[in-house]
Amino acid sequence: MTLPLPSSRHRLAWLLSGAALLAACASAPPPTEQMAVTTAAVTDALQAGGTRWAPAEMLVAQDKLAQANAALAAHDNPRALQLAEQAQADAQLAQAKAQTGKARQAADEVKDASRVLREEMGRKTP
Repeated sequence: MTLPLPSSRHRLAWLLSGAALLAACASAPPPTEQMAVTTAAVTDALQAGGTRWAPAEMLVAQDKLAQANAALAAHDNPRALQLAEQAQADAQLAQAKAQTGKARQAADEVKDASRVLREEMGRKTP
């Protein structure tokens, strides 16, 4: 049994649909600026201590950045942009958690030093 061939009108519709799809994908410019901003955000989070204070968020940010680079290499610019934006947000969260952790640690150290000082002041000297 043979299938009927599509009419020339159907072939034209398929060709136009395919061309429109290709044009839509090609119309998104590469997100080079966003990629640079995201790379800087991941670097900043690492330098702030993100791997110590927010390891899960750092892993997610680094993974999404790697996926964004892969999408960029595959010319999937919309996907690359989406992943880069998500990676930037994850990196910023990791950096904020790192800064919070460091501040909490510093506050605890000051609290401990104050306690030791109060104890020393409370002792009677012979």
